[in-house]
Amino acid sequence: MATVEKFEDLEVWQKARVLANEIYAVSSTGRFGKDFVLRDQIRRAAISISSNIAEGFERGGNQEFLQFLSIAKGSAGEVRSHLQLALDQGYFDKAACDRLRGLAVDVSGKLGGLITYLKTSGMKGSKYRVDESGTLNSEPGTLNPESGTLNIEHGTLNVKARRGQRGLSLVTAIDR
Repeated sequence: MATVEKFEDLEVWQKARVLANEIYAVSSTGRFGKDFVLRDQIRRAAISISSNIAEGFERGGNQEFLQFLSIAKGSAGEVRSHLQLALDQGYFDKAACDRLRGLAVDVSGKLGGLITYLKTSGMKGSKYRVDESGTLNSEPGTLNPESGTLNIEHGTLNVKARRGQRGLSLVTAIDR
């Protein structure tokens, strides 16, 4: 499996981008191009897919990433619904609709697979990585494995948290 360092490396983002460009192309001509409400709504839904993948990835934590992937998956469903309505209005033929719907279903399936993988992988995301020395990510911070405390100093703020049954809880926060 290839290492993913940026959202552009994700195959699902690449396919979502193709889908958005295809939606733009088909909604730019003929009567579809003049139905401003449906045209704009299907474009917003298509843009939402790749945008939510990107935004969730950039958040750096799995829980947020999962939330944004879920929104992206919902937007893929919205695109499929709008495609059916556009077909009903006669804006394109069934073959074009089936091709675009196939792209949307493919993206939705890949999103579902990524969501399942992240939920079961045990990965927490880049903002929760701790290296061998106990440094939390690239931010100033140390995790003491023996005591279960996390110390973060950032500017004049010193935060100390303790790992408990429900995750990290704030112990002290001192503004120097």
